[in-house]
Amino acid sequence: MDVLLTNDDGIRAIGLRTLYAALREAGHTVHVVAPIRQQSGVGHSLTVFEPVRAIDIVEPNFQGTGIYGTPTDCVKLALATLLPKQPDMVISGINAGQNVGPDILYSGTVGAATEAAHEDLPSIAVSHNDHRASEDLLPQARHLVELAERIDWTRLARRRVLNINYPAGQLSKAKGIKVCPQTSAVWKNVYTERFDPRGAPYWWLEGEIPEHTINPGSDKDMLNKGYITITPLCFEFTDHSGMDSLRDMEHMPIDLP
Repeated sequence: MDVLLTNDDGIRAIGLRTLYAALREAGHTVHVVAPIRQQSGVGHSLTVFEPVRAIDIVEPNFQGTGIYGTPTDCVKLALATLLPKQPDMVISGINAGQNVGPDILYSGTVGAATEAAHEDLPSIAVSHNDHRASEDLLPQARHLVELAERIDWTRLARRRVLNINYPAGQLSKAKGIKVCPQTSAVWKNVYTERFDPRGAPYWWLEGEIPEHTINPGSDKDMLNKGYITITPLCFEFTDHSGMDSLRDMEHMPIDLP
């Protein structure tokens, strides 16, 4: 396969480097186009009011292109300009930390994969439920590569992202794979107030998803229980039942007082 690899943790992140090694080990051609800086939480944002710049990174066991921009910038620039041809697949990750439930809206990892799906390319977002940098992700990376090789994309509708999350800890301790929906639970936001050396306040976002709000059998639930979760995502936002409830507005006059 010819793979475009990106992420939101930055081109030097261990998750991306490990997945790069696993893809190369399996004989795949890998093009890395990833952010220079940490871009977690930027979602599907774009750079539009300043130029997008790139720098080539060549190391003994790695090469790629670092982008001064968002994960979505990386995918758009790669597909439009940097790559010699369209890749067979786009993989975003391995992200440090889960991307389940409401995280999907905020995640730069998922944002990059979504951009590829909009271009009608097979697209995977992959995350590991551990925010600590770890050099022991090679088992997860190899497992992900094997999964990617086996997916029959013809059985999925067009423009889908497969969102895959690995539980914290060693892969050997995972209980198996669960194909499941995302939870409808949302974060309970907590902003911790602190003060800089001059006494001015600032806030640090913390918070959690309350355990009792997590849907049984959902991605968050299964990940917490130690399963590898796979959730196919679509990004057609139209509320069709809502459309039906608003049809009578089509008969309203437009010359309202």
